[in-house]
Amino acid sequence: MKKWVLIILTLICSGHIFGQSKSEWLYNADKYYLSEDYASALKYYSKILNDSVIMSLPVLPYESQVTSQKLKNKKIQIDSTKSVSVFEWVHHQIGMCYYYTRDYSHAEAHFVETADSSAFLSDRYYYAVALMNNDKHELALPIFESIAKSKDYNLALRYRCKSHIKGCYYKINDKFETKAIVELADTSVFNKGSASFAPMWWGSEEKIIFTSAREGGVILDPLKQNSEFLCDLYWSERIDSTTWGVAHNFGRPLNSARHDASGSSNGNNIIFYTRWSDEDNRNKQIHLARGIGLKFFESYKLDSAVNLPGYKSINPHVSSDGKTLFYSSDRPGGLGGMDIWMVRIDESGNPTSRPKNLGAPINSKNDEVTPFFHEPSSTLFFASDGHESIGGLDIFKSHYDRAIDYYAEPQNLGEPINSSQDDAYLIFDALLKKGFFASDREPCENGHCYNIYEITNEPIKIMIEGIVFDAMTDDVIPNTTITFKDVRYSKEPFEVMTDEEGYYSTELQQNDEWFMKATKPSYFADASNVDTRKITETTWLMQDFYLTNIPTGEIEIPGIEYDFDSDKLRDTSMAILDELVEFLELNDNLVVELNSHTDARGNDKYNLDLSDRRAKSCVDYLISKGISKSRLIPKGYGESQPAYLKDENGDPVIGADGKKIFLTEEYINSINGNNKQNSLHQKNRRTTFKVVGEDFKLESL
Repeated sequence: MKKWVLIILTLICSGHIFGQSKSEWLYNADKYYLSEDYASALKYYSKILNDSVIMSLPVLPYESQVTSQKLKNKKIQIDSTKSVSVFEWVHHQIGMCYYYTRDYSHAEAHFVETADSSAFLSDRYYYAVALMNNDKHELALPIFESIAKSKDYNLALRYRCKSHIKGCYYKINDKFETKAIVELADTSVFNKGSASFAPMWWGSEEKIIFTSAREGGVILDPLKQNSEFLCDLYWSERIDSTTWGVAHNFGRPLNSARHDASGSSNGNNIIFYTRWSDEDNRNKQIHLARGIGLKFFESYKLDSAVNLPGYKSINPHVSSDGKTLFYSSDRPGGLGGMDIWMVRIDESGNPTSRPKNLGAPINSKNDEVTPFFHEPSSTLFFASDGHESIGGLDIFKSHYDRAIDYYAEPQNLGEPINSSQDDAYLIFDALLKKGFFASDREPCENGHCYNIYEITNEPIKIMIEGIVFDAMTDDVIPNTTITFKDVRYSKEPFEVMTDEEGYYSTELQQNDEWFMKATKPSYFADASNVDTRKITETTWLMQDFYLTNIPTGEIEIPGIEYDFDSDKLRDTSMAILDELVEFLELNDNLVVELNSHTDARGNDKYNLDLSDRRAKSCVDYLISKGISKSRLIPKGYGESQPAYLKDENGDPVIGADGKKIFLTEEYINSINGNNKQNSLHQKNRRTTFKVVGEDFKLESL
């Protein structure tokens, strides 16, 4: 507190010109600035700035302890060992007030006065940021480049400059331009009053919650409060594909005489939202309110898993299954500034786990806010002033891979969705065709105000292509049929053919999942799946197929075993036959003969009967699994067709006469050791199949 006294004494002793009222204005302005009440701070700073007589008087910056603690969080560099004029100090403070309220046009006008000050190194950076956000990227770029190369600035600031440099280049070279259509939302519904923002679906895409500061809001004291500058939650219901109904204020007690904003529902008539007051702007916390129909009860603050005392928690968003709450906070454990966090919640909306920071690459050293998780595409949309922003907050997307719990590198959605101003609060419908977001791109009387915009996404084109090969020779196979079947049976199947080079291509739609099968006469089929539900941009997919020639002879089904003198399938045999079921389902045009063989022990007639029964047991099992009886022919060969000896690679062992070695009774008896003989007898007790037809059609029966 001694340094505060020193500041006031210095100002007073600097001359009688700087009167008591000026000292009080400066003291109050700095006090409000520290409490983040920037609107009140601006009022007092402006009073001082209007008196040009005092501009040359020196004033010391805040004491180093307060300055370091405060500015460390906000990444500001000020040389607290140098005296600066009141003119520079007040311009700097006003610039920072406008910067933190994202009013960059006014911020630029003040930072230009201090950008070259040796006491305010960081103001050069903030001046460049203001230029960039005012769509003056060509002017901002050389400043960012000079700061990034200078060792006079700390690493954090230089890091941010490198990110801004990329954003400026992308903007100047139109690398971020898309074909999306952006239009101001209906002014009679959404955009009234001083600000409208934070659109969010409410239970379905037919209802929407949004935030607005307009006439008719909830206030307690009409003489002291103006609802046009107080945020309330509103809702609207869709009338038709292009029209929304009148905006309804949720009323008390959901809305209060404070700011109530950024609402999200868990689908069970529970709404999460952010509440704060102008008197305590730092204390922004997430509340939960339960309701019945359109009537809500008094809300309460969520516990420390969401609202940690002394830190901000804002922008709640509930996943579509109602089990995860995403939100933004500057609580400890983040990467810097506001970060996106998540916590598990129960059906009542209460947190059931410790909060988890989404970490890199989602969060950065800058601010990440307004999360929206798009379930059909498994994509997180959010706003950030990092990640190569082209100015202010930009909207980014990142695909989430559930299998490995990993978010992909964020991608900037580009213009016209993003602008050089702040763009945030994006939501999309299930097919990523229509959505809403908020932006302050249009000038307004108060310098910085959000409007809600409708977005029609650019047409997303999904192409799939590939080549069909012979699995043994790698030669291409022309004139192959590729069949697409909808796994949800909601769309008709269709076919495409490969050309003479074995190549095929076709266009697919979003939000589909297809079973693909490649077929050609004399070949076994090959199959795959393609899922377009998570695709959020124009994409080319590649899927090749490898077909194997159907052999003319038998194909052994390894692992089909029976006990001695029995036709009963062992459990392991059933598991192998389950794989044959899958094979026959894939190759549903084939008619096969199931062949069973015995060893040579026992008389011929008995062995033939036993093999017939074994073949039939396999056929019966396949029929029980849904394979048509008309496709299966059981055939027993007894001991008449012994197997041949194979090496460890499955290739036939060739004898001295250059021929295969068949496991005849004579050969087996020539082998020493009962165990080895029994093992060879077991190889003869086998089941095989061979294709005897390729034209089976279930519907023809």
